[in-house]
Amino acid sequence: MLRGAGVALTAAIGTAVLGLTDPAGTSASAAGTEGDQAFDEIYRGRRIQGMPAAAGSGHHHHGTGDFTVLIDGRELHSMRNADGTWISVINHYQPQPTPRALARAAVSDLQGAALVPVV
Repeated sequence: MLRGAGVALTAAIGTAVLGLTDPAGTSASAAGTEGDQAFDEIYRGRRIQGMPAAAGSGHHHHGTGDFTVLIDGRELHSMRNADGTWISVINHYQPQPTPRALARAAVSDLQGAALVPVV
């Protein structure tokens, strides 16, 4: 019985650790240091940008950690979860450790499609 409990605990811990990594294998805690840093890069042919949201910028922000993420100049509506991970309207059920990882995941999920405004 104790052996079974040990196996179950090991499996649960392994699952939790796997759940805290992004596609590149970077842990959420390790990547968390870049979490609120601005970025501007070309990823898979798309321009992704992220920056702290300016007060009164007119953008509607959700959650905590006011941060704006753009794909080709269009805002990716995103939200920071209580555990520090990020989700967006594109990959709502795939939390990412940082806004940069969130933008990259959204570009991958869009597969070349344009990001359309959320109304």
